[in-house]
Amino acid sequence: MVKIKFHLDENITLAIANGLRRRSIDVTTTPEQGMIGQSDEQQLEFASSQNRVIFTQDTDFLKLHHVDFSHAGIVYCPQKSKSIG
Repeated sequence: MVKIKFHLDENITLAIANGLRRRSIDVTTTPEQGMIGQSDEQQLEFASSQNRVIFTQDTDFLKLHHVDFSHAGIVYCPQKSKSIG
């Protein structure tokens, strides 16, 4: 079985990363990787290089997908549309 690994961009709260980790999901975050302020393209390139799906609330990543920017996957969730629980 293949396990999906995630990279959470800087817009995603650390509480989500912690919750995923409690469920044994492999997660990296933009702050933990020292990537605050890097471009969306750089974030997506990092996630792709690590074979990670990026999790974001930033619609700019959807635009990158539509211009055929290579990636391992994008999970998009609009801000304030879901609670952590």
